[in-house]
Amino acid sequence: MPLPTRTAATPPPQPSTTAAGSPQPDIRLAARLFDELRQRTGTGRGITRASYGLGEQIAHEIVRREARRLGMATTLDAGGNLYLRLQGRQPGPAIYVGSHLDSVPMGGNFDGAAGVLAGLAVAAGYRAAGVVPPRDLVVMAIRAEESTWFGASYVGSRAAFGLLSAAELTEVRRAGDRLSLGAAIDAAGGDSRRLGAGIAALDPARVACFIEPHIEQGPVLLARGLPVGIVTGIRGSFRHRAAHCLGSYAHSGATPRANRQDAVLATARLIARLDDLWQTLGAAGEDLTVTFGQLSTVPGEAAFSKVAGRTDFSLDIRSQSHATLDRMRRELQAAVADIGARHGVRFDLGPETGSEPALMDPAMIAELSALATAQGIRHEVMSCGAGHDAAVFAGVGVPTAMLFIRNANGSHNPDEAMDMADFSDAARILSAFCLQDRVAPAP
Repeated sequence: MPLPTRTAATPPPQPSTTAAGSPQPDIRLAARLFDELRQRTGTGRGITRASYGLGEQIAHEIVRREARRLGMATTLDAGGNLYLRLQGRQPGPAIYVGSHLDSVPMGGNFDGAAGVLAGLAVAAGYRAAGVVPPRDLVVMAIRAEESTWFGASYVGSRAAFGLLSAAELTEVRRAGDRLSLGAAIDAAGGDSRRLGAGIAALDPARVACFIEPHIEQGPVLLARGLPVGIVTGIRGSFRHRAAHCLGSYAHSGATPRANRQDAVLATARLIARLDDLWQTLGAAGEDLTVTFGQLSTVPGEAAFSKVAGRTDFSLDIRSQSHATLDRMRRELQAAVADIGARHGVRFDLGPETGSEPALMDPAMIAELSALATAQGIRHEVMSCGAGHDAAVFAGVGVPTAMLFIRNANGSHNPDEAMDMADFSDAARILSAFCLQDRVAPAP
């Protein structure tokens, strides 16, 4: 189902208040900033804002500049995360809204940025209407969410809660230039020594709740003709980014089947076995995805007339269930042992990385759904297959929710196509939510 054609520079006309009586978010501001992000961080094809790199830094400076124009207080933490604070009427824990501003290489302009600009649009709407929210509203621009750069999940949000390890800071390196995570943080104005000591910028007790607006990175909302989704939970994962199957090179014509140690065949058996298991568990109602995103033989060594002696591959397994992830770990180990013995090969899965599953707050889900209904915004309550910073907030006990925005053409590619009318719907829900006084006064 194609979306209506509308560029970020031409948002739909908006009334001064939403149907829920809250100030209308400043969608024109968001559209202008989307266009500036595209112009200043775009490449010949797509968007590249490397974690702790130039593109991400430019994006952070853009939103900080606009927040200051709105009279918001701006601060940075040791991980380089940016906090844009609009003061509320009463003291107490603040409502946090935000997402990340980095991108994958040659990615799209809306992944992550939509969440930051939605928060900024809401704050600008309050300013224009002279409305002061009940509690402080903090728009958070989070660093380094995209694990493609450092091979580590949720770097910025974990840094905010003091959850980065000293080993990560020294041993994890950025793809391409091989700069260590700690050095990259320091170069961007952060303080890796504080992070290595586990010093947190955020106290979960001082965060009333966290909401992450984000484009949907799958096709569900598009297929169902709905502009907005309200997320129930985020899948956790375990990943093997640099796995190998090691067999033996041999002549393709002179080596009988029984004498082969064929790495390609063994890897294909592993792929088929895990896919069959995915189908079986999915039919039983278990939440699961299995992806072999990379697979290759060795350039210069493999050849048309050779039995392959090595493959390199990656494996990404995700589920909302800890039990399902644990089962898949066991099944994977059993599969590599069995297939290795049958084909005379050895699997080296390499280090495991991953993230924990996270459930969203039921009360927030219900409230967001009610506010959407009150404004006549059609929506879906749905699960989330991709990883997001919201998982970290939920994991430390902060009441957390996500708003999905319909998006065509998938994500992590230059062809992301979020319509500004859908973005406006999500921002209207957010504007109404942030005016609800749900926090008890501080003692």
